[in-house]
Formats: sequence, structure tokens, C-alpha cells
Amino acid sequence: MNDTQLLLVKIELLRNKMTEVALKKGFSSAESVSISQELDQLLNLYDTKKQIKPDNKQLTASHHDNGI
Repeated sequence: MNDTQLLLVKIELLRNKMTEVALKKGFSSAESVSISQELDQLLNLYDTKKQIKPDNKQLTASHHDNGI
């Protein structure tokens, strides 16, 4: 499993945990907000990885096409 796949698993697990906590303790409880903030950080990291990865593939492809 690569880093991106592992990150997606963590996101899904945290999303499920946040939903459970929010339903039990309320959406604005300190624990729900904390989990939500942690989830935001993971989603931002995933978005960053996703933006970087296609650029690397394009560079690799263009270098390969040019015989580099």
C-alpha cells in the first residue's frame, strides 16, 4: 500500500469516527471539532499529494518521449 492509499484509509477511518462522536456528543462538541480539524489536515495533505502527483507523471512522460 502506497502513502496515498494509506492516507485515504486514515481519512475514511477518521471520518467514521467523527460521525460517531458527533452523533453521540453533538456536532459542536470539543471532541467532534478536534476530530474535524484533524480530518481537515489529512484532507489538505491528500489534496496536496494529488496536485503534485500528476505533474510528476507529466514530467516523466515528457522526458520519456524526448528520449531523456
